[in-house]
Amino acid sequence: MSVILGYCDPLSVAPGETIRFMVSTEGLKSYRADIVRLICADDSADGPGYKEEVIETSVSGDHPGAFQPIRPGSLIQVPTNAQLDSLSSFTIQAIIWPTTPTKGRQAIVTRWCADESIGFGLFVDNLAACALVMGQAGSERILSTGKPLQERQWYVVGATYDGNTGAVSVFQRPLADYPGIDDAAEVTATFDSTALGGQGLPLLIAAACATRPTETSPIACGHFNGKIDRPRLARRALTVGAQAALSESGVPRALVPDVVAAWDFSREISSTQAVDISANQLHGNLINLPTRGVTGHNWTGRSVRWRDVPEEYGAIHFHADDMYDVGWQPSFALEIPSDMRSAVYAARLRGDNLEEYVPFFVRPKRGTTTADIAYLAPTATYMAYANYTSWADIDMIEKLQGGLFVADDWDLVLNERRELGSSMYDSHEDGSGICYGSRHRPMLTIRPKRRQLWNLNADSHITDWLEAKGYSYDVITDEDLHREGVGLLAPYRVVITGSHPEYDSREMLDALEAYTHQGGRFVYAGANGFYWRIAFHPETPGIIEVRRHNGTRNWVSPPGECTLSFDGEHGGIWRELGRSPNRLAGVGFTAEGFDYSTGYARKPDSFDPRAAFIFEGISADEIIGGFGSAGGGASGFEIDRADVAYGTPPHALLLASSEGHSDYYLLVLEDISLNYPGLGGDECDMVRADLVFFETPNGGAVFSTGSIAWAGSLAHNGYDNNVSRLTENVLRRFLDSAPFIKN
Repeated sequence: MSVILGYCDPLSVAPGETIRFMVSTEGLKSYRADIVRLICADDSADGPGYKEEVIETSVSGDHPGAFQPIRPGSLIQVPTNAQLDSLSSFTIQAIIWPTTPTKGRQAIVTRWCADESIGFGLFVDNLAACALVMGQAGSERILSTGKPLQERQWYVVGATYDGNTGAVSVFQRPLADYPGIDDAAEVTATFDSTALGGQGLPLLIAAACATRPTETSPIACGHFNGKIDRPRLARRALTVGAQAALSESGVPRALVPDVVAAWDFSREISSTQAVDISANQLHGNLINLPTRGVTGHNWTGRSVRWRDVPEEYGAIHFHADDMYDVGWQPSFALEIPSDMRSAVYAARLRGDNLEEYVPFFVRPKRGTTTADIAYLAPTATYMAYANYTSWADIDMIEKLQGGLFVADDWDLVLNERRELGSSMYDSHEDGSGICYGSRHRPMLTIRPKRRQLWNLNADSHITDWLEAKGYSYDVITDEDLHREGVGLLAPYRVVITGSHPEYDSREMLDALEAYTHQGGRFVYAGANGFYWRIAFHPETPGIIEVRRHNGTRNWVSPPGECTLSFDGEHGGIWRELGRSPNRLAGVGFTAEGFDYSTGYARKPDSFDPRAAFIFEGISADEIIGGFGSAGGGASGFEIDRADVAYGTPPHALLLASSEGHSDYYLLVLEDISLNYPGLGGDECDMVRADLVFFETPNGGAVFSTGSIAWAGSLAHNGYDNNVSRLTENVLRRFLDSAPFIKN
């Protein structure tokens, strides 16, 4: 099977800056690359038609194909050093919480090369028991406790080796006792007394070396699923009493000369470093971003914030399917020409009847603008949904849709290529939710010509409409806004969102609120926006984090793990943090459904003189948006309502509300304190999308559509329809410099 896959870095780039494209091919000796401006990414029969413009650049032409591997699985790497190479005896120890103990051999702390069967390591073996594995000259020796570890239970595990006598021991001690479960064990044996193998190998936590490393990052195997707390390494075989002392939080004074490394994962939780608190400072590097800010073996529940009691958050949760950076080498790079207009673009890669698109965004030259309108691309949401595979893993997808789910070609590729890493809606293979999202990998869910009218494809209806109506606009992204704040927005008369700006950092919300209060005009052209509170990684751009414990969600963060590891602030939905989307946009998430979309009926506020400009050319009894390519109407998929209880400004005008949603649209969980019949669209009056307008201080204003499907109606009938007309009425007035004045 021939394949082309690619991604880029960065995702947003300005003229004069360079963007790199990482491409991997299978079965192709070469491919052609072209840069195209994406005008409309939707090629469905119901939409305006797929539109792209080829841009001649320095990278246009043929490029050699090359396969680049993907190596999922998180671990910690401690580089080889003299302290490790000088070992002749050892004690390895850790406190672990295995989540898939029966999966097969999984590494805990190792200096082991599987290909050569050389070195040593502490493992969970094929019997789900704790085992010591040692090897020299390709001869593997194993000592196992033989007693299976229980899933999701804490154990102190360890092994010792005395190089003088060859005496070895392995132990596992559960931290909780259960009647009828005999899982405590300690076994001893004698191996040949030979020099330890593994010189030159790195020490790995939660994995082992598959082959002797020749690169910066090792090719790893035997990835561990679960939590590891307080891994320790000593240079001699310790007694039982010394082993107990070693598992304490610090390094006992009596053991200081013996301790090679004592990693404390409660230190620098927001970083990608595993801190060694021993005198040797053998710090480790985190690879593929295992989950931090998780409860350790000693969590008491007295606080749910790791910053309050970091000593109770000394664990890291590793996953065999963690993936945040595939680490491919650049295949080609483009310096953005000075005359390249701000827009949505893609590298189009073709070969052997295959086609791949790698979208990216060109912003104006830094410190400048080229238009009065800024289109704010919701790239954080793209990252959150990247490589969504739950359609294949959960049995409720067709119940949500009210019909059969039809997978497209890219869905099938994603289902087969799980090594690409899944979305923040999916779960790891051990059942824990995926809380980190990254753009450092192919994101197949933002490819144009996808069957689903969602995210990039849906958002392109907005840019297509702007093009069709002759409006000049700049493109900026969430990541730009997070870094640069309100200064990025301030020069623009109008800011327009995409159809689904769901994931937002505090910095992003602060900037948007400041913009509207400084007189900016804000068009929220979607729904379910400003919903989840995220954080961007403080060290590495292009990585976001979410924790889910309230709101409408696919998984729930475990108790005590609702604080973001990246910044130490509480996660969840913004409404629960006192910053409901209603405050910013006048509306907030109320329901979702995917069977069909409907139109809006005008409300009395639509006849208020303040709203007269919005309804110019639209009759009083006209249904707004009873048509469209997103489910057949302008209100659908996910919808928002106005509600003063959640922060909708008291002077906001409720212009129109959607009607006729089915019972596949159910009221969101955060609005339900008690389940009872009648919470579906057929009976519940809160299941509706609202069109809302209100003025803001200093002459600004906000208009919100309350629906993801709104954008899918803009192009209906050759852009001659009441959704298009109403949107243009709003935009025309918002571009007018005359200030809005609240009555």
